Amino acid sequence: MDRLTRRADFLAARDGLRAPAGPFLIQARKRNDTRAPRVGFTVTKKAGNAVERNRIRRRLRAAVKSISDKAQPGFDYVLIARREAIVTPFANLINDLERALKQLHQAS
Repeated sequence: MDRLTRRADFLAARDGLRAPAGPFLIQARKRNDTRAPRVGFTVTKKAGNAVERNRIRRRLRAAVKSISDKAQPGFDYVLIARREAIVTPFANLINDLERALKQLHQAS
């Protein structure tokens, strides 16, 4: 999966589909093309200090990488982390992510 880096892409995903998933919220936007899915991560300062935010980001990246086959081509995804993402067991992160993706793709 590719990464979202431009602010405009994050803002476009904000206006798309949403699915709450326990320790994070996932937003998605259909790009209407067949290129690989792209993923962006947002972890605000409310989630903790820099060390904790980076740890949350690494955990979410690893969870996304482990279920990359479930993401559909032509979509942009933005994961907005909550503080609970740092203590949630990794298996639960993966399950929440799979459930949220399924919910998003059923709504699209």
